Amino acid sequence: MASLQPLWWFALPVLLLPIWWHMQKRERVKTELLATARFLPAAAPQQQRVPRWIELLLLVLRLLLLVTLIAWLAVTTIPWRGDTVLIEAPLESSDPAGVVQQVAAAGMTQAARLPLPSDALSWLVHHEHEWRPGARLLILASQLPMPAEPPRLAHPLDIRTAPAPASSAAHPASTAASAAALPAHAIVVATTDARRPQWQAVFAAFGTSAVGRYQLQQAPTSDTELIVWDRPEAPPANWHAPLWWRSGAATANALTINGLRMHIADAPQGRIWTAPDWLPANESGAAALYETWQQLARPTPAYPMPQYASSPTRSAPLPLPGVEPAQWLAWALLALFAIERILTHVRRR
Repeated sequence: MASLQPLWWFALPVLLLPIWWHMQKRERVKTELLATARFLPAAAPQQQRVPRWIELLLLVLRLLLLVTLIAWLAVTTIPWRGDTVLIEAPLESSDPAGVVQQVAAAGMTQAARLPLPSDALSWLVHHEHEWRPGARLLILASQLPMPAEPPRLAHPLDIRTAPAPASSAAHPASTAASAAALPAHAIVVATTDARRPQWQAVFAAFGTSAVGRYQLQQAPTSDTELIVWDRPEAPPANWHAPLWWRSGAATANALTINGLRMHIADAPQGRIWTAPDWLPANESGAAALYETWQQLARPTPAYPMPQYASSPTRSAPLPLPGVEPAQWLAWALLALFAIERILTHVRRR
């Protein structure tokens, strides 16, 4: 089984067998007692084994032969999976009846089940060699990101996603509760005491969006996403963050995005956006700053993938990434075996 193939390396202690075999004292000449030997005192025969160079060469060849055989077994992939249903864990726990209905509708009631991994389509392309030819694949998920192009597989694939819940008018209390449940984004604002309330007002306005709440810190931590440096002196060298907003003079190669003129550069401390004045002067400036932040610094949400079914588009799975083919091991195994047999025949003569 391919899932157990790395366990073949535990067979390396088998290499002790040829060593033990070559160390054994084997009688080479048949001896017979003389008639007059009965008058001599009995003594145990003593033999001294003197290894020859051909025997040492045979020992090395047999050890290499076993190592090559174990390596070939360890990297050879044998498909063992049959029909499989990959299910998203939250979906299986929240709607087990719907999962059973979807599996039955696909005719895969007897199929094995696996938890759906993250980035399922890419994972499936890299692990497709584990499935036997003709095996069917079914993916059940609440939502999958739409790929740039459909996956090309050697097995039939059926993707079934749950419909998105219908939107309804939110109650003020539920809106407040959902906003409180959103994740907090850690931000450091290094500015003067006079300008700090203005920055707090700007991020308070940002926090009313669906992106989440913003937690202002005094010093950066490992979770800090943004550092606002609104001071004339240079920031500490040990401060790091993925994104910086720094005040500074506009440069000749500055970009104009959403009406904001800024210079973007990467530094050891993080990506730095430099502009003459980061503090928005009005609501339109704050909205432009927020839109620029969302466009350039945050990932665009993926489009959900609809229901999808495909037939095999390849005759065989893609080669394993980063793994060299095992054919050369098979040829090496054959060559070592032939040389070992030839030397064994030469030694006997």
